[in-house]
Amino acid sequence: MYRTHTCGELRIEHVNQEVTLSGWIQRIRNFGGMTFIDLRDRYGITQLVFDMESNAALCEQARKLGREYVIQILGQVQERSNKNANMPTGEVEIPVKSLAVLNKSEVPPFTIEDESDGGDELRMRYRYLDLRRNPLKENLLLRHRMAQEVRKYLDNQAFIEVETPVLIRSTPEGARDFVVPSRMNPHQFYALPQSPQLFKQLLMVSGYDRYFQIVKCFRDEDLRADRQPEFTQIDCEMAFVEQEDILNTFEGLTRHLFKIIKNIDLQEFPRMTFADAMENYGNDKPDLRFGMKFVEITNLAKQKDFVVFNDAEYIAGICASGCAGYTRKELDELTKFVQRSQIGAKGLVYARYNEDGTFKSSVDKFYEESDLKKWAEAFDAKPGDLMLILAGPKKKTLPQLSELRLEMGSRLGLRDKNVFSPLWVVDFPLLEFDDETQRFYAMHHPFTSPKKEDIHLLETNPGAIRANAYDLVINGVEVGGGSIRIFDDKLQQQMFGILGFSPEDAEAQFGFLMSAFKYGAPPHGGVAFGFDRFVAMLAGNDTIRDVIAFPKNNSGRDVMIDSPSAIHPDQLNELAISLKKNPS
Repeated sequence: MYRTHTCGELRIEHVNQEVTLSGWIQRIRNFGGMTFIDLRDRYGITQLVFDMESNAALCEQARKLGREYVIQILGQVQERSNKNANMPTGEVEIPVKSLAVLNKSEVPPFTIEDESDGGDELRMRYRYLDLRRNPLKENLLLRHRMAQEVRKYLDNQAFIEVETPVLIRSTPEGARDFVVPSRMNPHQFYALPQSPQLFKQLLMVSGYDRYFQIVKCFRDEDLRADRQPEFTQIDCEMAFVEQEDILNTFEGLTRHLFKIIKNIDLQEFPRMTFADAMENYGNDKPDLRFGMKFVEITNLAKQKDFVVFNDAEYIAGICASGCAGYTRKELDELTKFVQRSQIGAKGLVYARYNEDGTFKSSVDKFYEESDLKKWAEAFDAKPGDLMLILAGPKKKTLPQLSELRLEMGSRLGLRDKNVFSPLWVVDFPLLEFDDETQRFYAMHHPFTSPKKEDIHLLETNPGAIRANAYDLVINGVEVGGGSIRIFDDKLQQQMFGILGFSPEDAEAQFGFLMSAFKYGAPPHGGVAFGFDRFVAMLAGNDTIRDVIAFPKNNSGRDVMIDSPSAIHPDQLNELAISLKKNPS
């Protein structure tokens, strides 16, 4: 056999046992008459000892080995004289009796250590080597453990796991689809699912009242740190439930994962309406690890000689506790931050509430100390605090203030990765109007149910309707979201009409769902968690790439296998696809 034990298994109680180990060479240390090798596998590292005195030939053989060689050894476990408390196997070592080289290795392009000298692109090109490093190994083990705990929890809640199709039809709503040509049906295409939405609703019609799936989904959209073209969801649906049932069930799942994985007991999750989130934090996924709620001072700040404020629709700011001592350089940095093209503010007004009770601002020319004192009262500012204020159209200023708030939270060390502050954001708008196309779009998807008390607005004011939709937000990250679904075919047809679907278009794209609804659809709703994001958060990573075994880069490429790539003309012919040459 190749091994009797793993490289992370041996302890002091194994002393005097003869063992066989196999693994990769982590490092070699030569000390004259002695050579030490750290042997690594998925489970850990064991120190091997080669003694020139007892077996010179074997010691010479060991010195000719290189990093990442795959070897097998036989030896008797002994207690180490110089123990290493930082290693689980640090109390023992193995004087080697025999050595076999199972496979040689070229010199790796970067060091296989916790802190590697390889850049992102290089490590992604050799991802199979990068995965040997402990940080990535631990991330994948965490991912595995979380998946098992999700299954365990949901199984105990009477959910069943059902696989849904990966080759489906394309729909025009939402992000772009990845499409797959059909050889047997020339000029027709499948799409890869952005989610199993329609199938899980059909499962509710079928009577499977509690469904889940840890499922791969696909979206052809621009990438960023928390987005990949293929990603994994914890996808769930329940029948005969209202919104509270779903929130309680999946709040329970979240608390279970935090307890098992991080040994953290989360308190009951607060609920916040979309309107309050936007008004107080400027976005629909507020980071509640710290305060700095927005304070509007439009009425207080107008009617002076400061044209910028007088012309502004909305004037508001945040109070940065203890920051009155910020230097001019630091304030200039903040001004440049909000003026970046990604944020787009025209400027930043500040007002210091000095420790001695006096005030100093960037608009002292226009405002007296009594005016600034009223601002401080509105902000609930204390001596030593700094008020930072933006002005402009409300729709633009809110997100600008949100970015400023998050930046100040980071600068003040208030966004601790080891602190978790979850909440449910509820009562989203059902629809959003696009000025360019002059039509409404579903804020979530066309199957989201309006709140019962708002249904009467469908004919008169659809833009004011609130949805039975909810997002789980933790530390400013949307971890999951979902909604109660429409289960009445007449209401669904009405929704399609508001969204600009002709009856023919709705029938062509969703006729199968409408047909199913005619055979007794139960009230139902669901939620989907971004599994990659969730794992990354619990692993303390800023990017989901580090918790995915084989991710794509920021251009959507797999640089390891060089994908996407061109395909052979014969394959294109089989698929009845012709590529037009660029006339230039």
